[in-house]
Amino acid sequence: MNNNKNWIDQRFPLTKVWNEHLAEYYTPRNFNFWYFFGSLAMLVLVIQIVTGIFLTMHFKPDAIHAFASVEYIMRDVNWGWLIRYLHSTGASAFFVVIYLHIHRSLLYGSYKTPRELIWILGMVLYIALMAEAFMGYVLPWGQMSYWGAQVIISLFGSVPIFGPEILTFILGDYAVGDPVLNRFFSLHVIALPLILAILVFLHIVALHTVGSNNPDGIEIKKNKNKDGIPKDGVPFHPYYSVKDIVGVVVFLMIFSSIVFFAPAMNGYFLESSNFIEANPLQTPNHIAPLWYLTPFYSVLRAIPPMFGSQFPGVVGMFASLLILIALPWLDRSKVKSIRYRSWPYKIALGIFVISFIILGYLGMQPVTPINALLARVFTLTYFGFFILMPWFTSIGKTKSLPIRVTE
Repeated sequence: MNNNKNWIDQRFPLTKVWNEHLAEYYTPRNFNFWYFFGSLAMLVLVIQIVTGIFLTMHFKPDAIHAFASVEYIMRDVNWGWLIRYLHSTGASAFFVVIYLHIHRSLLYGSYKTPRELIWILGMVLYIALMAEAFMGYVLPWGQMSYWGAQVIISLFGSVPIFGPEILTFILGDYAVGDPVLNRFFSLHVIALPLILAILVFLHIVALHTVGSNNPDGIEIKKNKNKDGIPKDGVPFHPYYSVKDIVGVVVFLMIFSSIVFFAPAMNGYFLESSNFIEANPLQTPNHIAPLWYLTPFYSVLRAIPPMFGSQFPGVVGMFASLLILIALPWLDRSKVKSIRYRSWPYKIALGIFVISFIILGYLGMQPVTPINALLARVFTLTYFGFFILMPWFTSIGKTKSLPIRVTE
């Protein structure tokens, strides 16, 4: 065994990689359940890639045959229904995990120095994941897939001067059809998964370079013993690699229950109108993306058109995404963890989370005067969290940080 290991080490740094990223990668000893979601995101990514490969074997990216090929997978391919439901449920599960992962960063200030690059890579990864999810949503070529693509792609036509050219370039035609389906299939199956894999790799390398944050927001690398090992650190393997198995088991129990008993989740994971083949001549009563995209779709609808153009809403939608990247430079607090922050930040974070959830709900509802008013109010509170952050993070009394991490 040692001879084989030495043979590999002479040609590839296997032992070095193992030690640096697992056996000798020291993590804070006070991780709690919030730290399960990073490893769970990796698990769901693997599930999506594996199930996506099997779906690709039978799917036909053709406007005439796409819907029928999905029906063929569901009805005639052995275990095809299971693979399809694993993939569709996995898409929603991915965003549940990612949103909780982001929330943990907001709770414990995991975006602050020295982890700004980790946060930036994470946000780019999040945006790429949204693009991947949207393009995958179009592929089944059901009613909501077709009309969702029609609505979202048409937004690019609102760009001043260059809008029509951009729209034609994306469509590859003058209407949503075969070229769009083929382009989205290529991007969804090849380009974006490759980008996601690269971003995940960079995200993890950046994380392991500066070390993991913890619920106290204390840098464990500043307190080492005579051997250079953090006094409050434990090796990731076996301590947290084994502990993560608990999170994986609980997650798989919930995930499997949804896959086998409620894969559509009453229309939140799979909409009923998407079980009807796309019909360009029949518009659904209400067009909305799936739940994980609706907060930003709600921002888009909340901003009224200007001179008959939806461009201000498009700018607002992209701004609501891109402003997340600026978070490390907007937060002026001297402490990281919410355990030691002042009350203004705690209140502001609570309002932000509530605003995000309500925007997501409103994005799934038809446009009515009251819904439009609420969307504008909560869009203002959403942006207000970021705009006012330099102020409310610099006021109020923070608690003193402990010298060592707490249990």
